[in-house]
Amino acid sequence: MIQIFLFALFAANVFAGQIDTVTVYSPSMNRWVKNIVIVPEDTGMREAFPVVYLLHGYGGDHQSWIRIHPGLPELATRYGVILVCPDGKNSWYWDSPVVPTQKYETYVIRELIPYTDAHYKTIPQRKGRAVTGLSMGGHGGLWLGFRHPDLFGACGSTSGGVDIRPFPENWEMEKWLGRYRENRERWDAYTVINQLHRLRPDSQAIIIDCGTEDFFYEVNTALHRKLLDNHIPHDYLTRPGGHNAAYWKNAIEYQLLFFHLFFNRMNSV
Repeated sequence: MIQIFLFALFAANVFAGQIDTVTVYSPSMNRWVKNIVIVPEDTGMREAFPVVYLLHGYGGDHQSWIRIHPGLPELATRYGVILVCPDGKNSWYWDSPVVPTQKYETYVIRELIPYTDAHYKTIPQRKGRAVTGLSMGGHGGLWLGFRHPDLFGACGSTSGGVDIRPFPENWEMEKWLGRYRENRERWDAYTVINQLHRLRPDSQAIIIDCGTEDFFYEVNTALHRKLLDNHIPHDYLTRPGGHNAAYWKNAIEYQLLFFHLFFNRMNSV
């Protein structure tokens, strides 16, 4: 019995990978930011791994994704991918035009990505990098992905707030953008659905999903239609589900498979 227990414990450790909590200094915000980094089990056969940046939702933190899906280390090992989960506070992953010290887009793009590439065995190119997230983080995944196609070869969103304008008084957005009534042009410029002019057909692998009972379902469907109108290829998935952890736990497994297939295509060329 002891031998069986030890073998099971060893097997769990082999396939689970490792979870690091790292604190990265942000010069742009003059603060330290916590991040979870999930590293796949390294057998020594691979020189480098692709990276998926996972962004949490409003009210969450760097531990949100591992709480939602404790099996992420096993998925990281299965797909041979590093997962990075930053603490984005309630920032919506913008550089706020109202609060100069709120620069979470700069943090991810200019500070966290270089840190990750310097400290882990990554593929430091767009072909080995993706970003996605849930809710506020779904907005963030597409906001960062669409605005930085030179860095992200793939991007996604699950239950994302992909058009913020129908929700002007929610989730502290006025704190970072100013009141909607007085700043409509700014809100137009800071919503994901108005970033499609930055995209070229086939320039990125894009995956979007949303539950049919989610309050963001209509804006996600509108984004899907606008992508179709602009001839931008993408995967759009809907299924029964609301705005909750049960839906996101299921959704991230589809998204990680999607990114795994993208990385395999890009790195087999």
